[in-house]
Amino acid sequence: MAGLVVVIDIGKTHSKASLWTRDGQELARTRHSNRQAEANGYPCLDIDGIEAWLRSSLSDFARMGTVSAIIPIAHGAACAVVRGRELVAAPMDYEAKLPAEILDAYRVHRDAFSETGSPAMDRGLNLGAQLHALEARIPDLFAGNAVIVPWPQYWAWRLTGVAVSEVTSLGAHTDLWSPLGKTPSPMAVKRGWAQRLAPLRHAGDVVGTLLPEWSAATGLPAETQVHAGLHDSNAALMAARLHPEIRDRDAAIVSTGTWFVTMRSSGDVQPAFETLGSGGVVNVDVNGSPVPTLIFMGGREVEILCGDGIRIDDPQHDGAITAALRDCVSREAMILPTFVPGTGPFPKASGEWLNQPRNPVEKAATVALYAGLLTDLALNRVGARDTIMIDGRFARSKAFVSVLTCLQTGRPLYAANQDADLAIGALSLVSPTLSVQSALELVEADALNLSAYRGRWLEALGMIVEGAQTCD
Repeated sequence: MAGLVVVIDIGKTHSKASLWTRDGQELARTRHSNRQAEANGYPCLDIDGIEAWLRSSLSDFARMGTVSAIIPIAHGAACAVVRGRELVAAPMDYEAKLPAEILDAYRVHRDAFSETGSPAMDRGLNLGAQLHALEARIPDLFAGNAVIVPWPQYWAWRLTGVAVSEVTSLGAHTDLWSPLGKTPSPMAVKRGWAQRLAPLRHAGDVVGTLLPEWSAATGLPAETQVHAGLHDSNAALMAARLHPEIRDRDAAIVSTGTWFVTMRSSGDVQPAFETLGSGGVVNVDVNGSPVPTLIFMGGREVEILCGDGIRIDDPQHDGAITAALRDCVSREAMILPTFVPGTGPFPKASGEWLNQPRNPVEKAATVALYAGLLTDLALNRVGARDTIMIDGRFARSKAFVSVLTCLQTGRPLYAANQDADLAIGALSLVSPTLSVQSALELVEADALNLSAYRGRWLEALGMIVEGAQTCD
C-alpha cells in the first residue's frame, strides 16, 4: 500500500503514533508512556525515550506499506533551543517548579493579557518563563545561530534537520505571541526571543525529507516528507470542524485528556479578552485566527480524585456511576477546586470534598459531577452559544457527558466515539480533501435537574475563592 501518512501525537502523559491512508482509514497505532528526564540540571521531557519508541514504531509501519508523509502534533508549553543539528537546550517539563525569584523576575517583563491572550501561569506553563530560566542557567544559550523550536516542530527538526516554528504552538499561552496582531509579542521582541524564533511555517507545510539516519534505522523511504505540525488542541479543533454537525456553526469544542481544553470555534473573539478570567487563554488556529479557550487539568484531577478506585472513564462501571448521580446530588456530595494548584479557573483555591461518599461508585459519580461543573463553567466563559462537541478520553464517560447535558440544557451536545480525533485533524492538513463520516453521537438529555446543585456548588465555591483572596 502506497502514499501512507504517519501522525505522531506527543501528549504530556502518553505519546501515540498512527498509520493512515489519505482517505482517513487508520491501519495501525502504537503508544508510549512518557517519563521525566533531566538535562543540564533541570527536569526535561522524555526526548530519548520518545525517540527510541518512535524509531521502533516507524520501523513497524514501514513494513505495512510505503509511507510518504509524517506530521507531528504535541502539547504546548514546551520548546527546544537548537543550533544547526545540535540540541542546545532540551524541552523543559512545564510541571517542574521554577524558583520563585526566577518567576518574579520574569513576570516584570510580561505583556498584558489584552496583548497576548496569555495569563500568568504557575511553574513553566508560560513558555517565556522557561526561556527566562534557561537563559539564567545556560549563559550562551543563544550564541551563534541558535533558534527556538516549539515542541511539535522539535520532532520535525529531529526527523529532517530543518528548524521551523508555527503559530498554534506559539499562541498556546506562551507570552510570545500577539493573537490579534498575528506577530510576536512586544516582550518577545524586547527580550530578543522573537528574533530567535525558527522561521515561521504553516502547520501543513513540508519542511524537508527524512534524514539518512532515520531512513536507514526505520526502513522508511528517504523521500518521505515531514510536515511542520501543530499544537494538539488545535488538531482537535481541526478535526471537529470536519464534522457536518460542527462545520459552519458557532460551536464549542471540549477536548479532554490530561487537560480539558474548551474552545469556541468561531464568532466574535474580542470580548474573550475581557470575560475569560482565570484559566482563560486566547489560542490561535492554524491560520492564526484567535480562539477563545479555557483550560484546566481535568484529566489529572480525575486521576488524583479517583486514585486507585473506580475511574469515571472505565466503561465497565459506566452504568453504575451514572445511576449513582442522583443519590450524590440529593446528598449534596461535592468537590471544590482545585487539586492541581496554579492551574484552571481557580488557581489559588485548595481542593476540598464536601459530604464525601464512602462507596467507590458514588465517589466516582461525585468526580463526574465535579468534572461536569468545571466544564460547564468553561463553556459559559468562552461564550458557548450553540452546538457542543466533546472529544478525547472522557467523551466515552457516560456519567460525565450525562452531567454536562443536564447543565448545558437547550443545546445539542455530541460526543466523539473514537480516539483518533487529534490524528484526523493533523491528517486533514496532509489530505486537504479529507472528509469524515460523522462519528459523533447526539447525547440525549438526562432527566436529572442540576440547577439547585450547581447553585449550591457555586455558593460554596464563592466562599473558598473569597477565602483564598483574603489570604493572598
